[in-house]
Amino acid sequence: MPVSAVLEPHQGWDYEQILSFAQAAEKAGFDGLFLADHYLAEGNVPGDLGPSDAWLTLGALSRETSRLRLGTMMSSATFRLPGPLAVSVAQLDRMSGGRIEVGIGAGWYADEHRSHGIPFPSTAERFERLAEQIEIMRLFWRTRPGERFSYQGVHYRLEDCPALPTPVQPGGPPVIVGGRGPRRTPAVAARHADEFNVPFAGHELVTAQLRRADRACTSLGRDPRDLRRSTLLTVCCGSTEAEMEHRESGMAPYAGAGRGVIARGSPASVRAQLDAYADLGLHRIYLQFLDIQDTDHLDLVGSEVVAAMRATVDRPAPST
Repeated sequence: MPVSAVLEPHQGWDYEQILSFAQAAEKAGFDGLFLADHYLAEGNVPGDLGPSDAWLTLGALSRETSRLRLGTMMSSATFRLPGPLAVSVAQLDRMSGGRIEVGIGAGWYADEHRSHGIPFPSTAERFERLAEQIEIMRLFWRTRPGERFSYQGVHYRLEDCPALPTPVQPGGPPVIVGGRGPRRTPAVAARHADEFNVPFAGHELVTAQLRRADRACTSLGRDPRDLRRSTLLTVCCGSTEAEMEHRESGMAPYAGAGRGVIARGSPASVRAQLDAYADLGLHRIYLQFLDIQDTDHLDLVGSEVVAAMRATVDRPAPST
């Protein structure tokens, strides 16, 4: 089963730190590295470093890594217009040799919108824009070279778009939609996504969300098995209790970006917890690392958890 690492650059990390982590994650055997896409830190983080732009950072990482899948977890549809984002993603897909994925959501962090002058419409409008944005990106990436497309939506209109550059991955990079909302999020994922992510959730909520997505797929005539499933958990792993306590101390200043659902314990315990999530019908697991400077943590999880999970085949989705 693929396991990817997730970083929160808006908590105050510079590019050199992110690059070192990315290269260490690749060496440690992780399948991918995904960046949170925010412009404002959560909580009172130490230091004066601000956020780094996720897609700009991914462009640089695409040239400094060779194997990792790279993407966002998640970008907000309010941050970027769909046409320019489709251009950026297609270019990055070419730069990386076809390793880009797009995690995208409706947006939720009102303070970062206010602080950076980004419009923050109603929840209903944000989800409408999200759906249109994915539709536009799909059309962009799937338009054949030499052809053009137009699009007329409620919020976006494109005329005679040349749809260039063309991404490497046929049909374009995979799109990940995630969230814990019971109605809109599963519906958007079922209609538009390649993968549905249920972040920071216990088994009961994960199961409920997957069933909602399955029902939404069925209502659209889509085979639910075509929609991949995943979750995102904070990880805190240590070989001893003393190491765990030291690690938790290092994570504490950045805990504002965590959501309280943690895979915690020895490598064997963390592996067992991830296996239990996998048994819910998941195809991929993302692990959030809060302390980017603790590369020993990354190495431990990579060598004793990810290596074992890699040998685990995808579980069949449970019947609903």
